[in-house]
Amino acid sequence: MSSAKQLVGARVTLRPLELSDFAAWSKVRNENQAWLTKWEPLQNHSADPAADKSAFALRCSSRDRDIQFGVGYGFGLFVNGVLAGEINLNSVQRGPFQSGQVGYWIAEGFAGNGYVPEGLVLLMQYAFEDLELHRLEIAIVPRNDASLRVVEKLGLRNEGLAKKFLEINGVWEDHIRFAWTSEDWQLLGSELVNKWLI
Repeated sequence: MSSAKQLVGARVTLRPLELSDFAAWSKVRNENQAWLTKWEPLQNHSADPAADKSAFALRCSSRDRDIQFGVGYGFGLFVNGVLAGEINLNSVQRGPFQSGQVGYWIAEGFAGNGYVPEGLVLLMQYAFEDLELHRLEIAIVPRNDASLRVVEKLGLRNEGLAKKFLEINGVWEDHIRFAWTSEDWQLLGSELVNKWLI
């Protein structure tokens, strides 16, 4: 069992994925392959975790190690107990940075219902209040209108375009970088909690 806690919102629950989630994760990833592939880096491992249970087990173990070392926090996003996507806090840096990178995906059938913004508020609350991070960043491909709507709904700050920032489906793509700091959370976090989590 992972050491990161379960995060519970009004409609969404975030918790680390476990080996027992393989069937659900495999199903949602395979059913949404065309929906997700255009927004994600190419697979860089020999075995596909959506098709190979041992590869999924390694993925879960890797995420558990990240949690233990405090460098990453991966969560399945569940709606009414059904796995709908993931929200991950990656590349956590301590020292003078106290920052992390956020990424997320959701199955097409769950998209457009506000589940990702709710999950993101849960993650922000955890990152700023429990992990005591100072800054979170999200990088989004400019053509990804659905993902841009998520950060716009929450009022994250647009910090500009990063050229050829990340490889997406085999192509180095520009990304718009969005961020929030603990000062932003102190000022506006309670509004987000009241709107999305209560």
